[in-house]
Amino acid sequence: MTEESFAVPIDGILDLHTFRPREVKDLIPEYLRECRRLGLVQIRIIHGKGKGEMRRLVHAILARNELVRQFRQAPENAGGWGATLVDLKGPRAGEGR
Repeated sequence: MTEESFAVPIDGILDLHTFRPREVKDLIPEYLRECRRLGLVQIRIIHGKGKGEMRRLVHAILARNELVRQFRQAPENAGGWGATLVDLKGPRAGEGR
């Protein structure tokens, strides 16, 4: 079985509806690194409501990521408990875009 490659736009909104849980373990940290590199520090991750399994996985990944300042459930107008808002730490001195 070969790994598929996905082109994900880096615009601060990551919709995980088309991804499997095993794919997001690498996708989320890479996406966050690229967002920060581009100067995007407020991210919305859409994981869906369902049974909450993907949300729990996303939160576990975010809790361990050194780039994440904080994360929280999105307000109702931005997805409610089907989405998570993430604030990234700003770049350190000497890091460019």
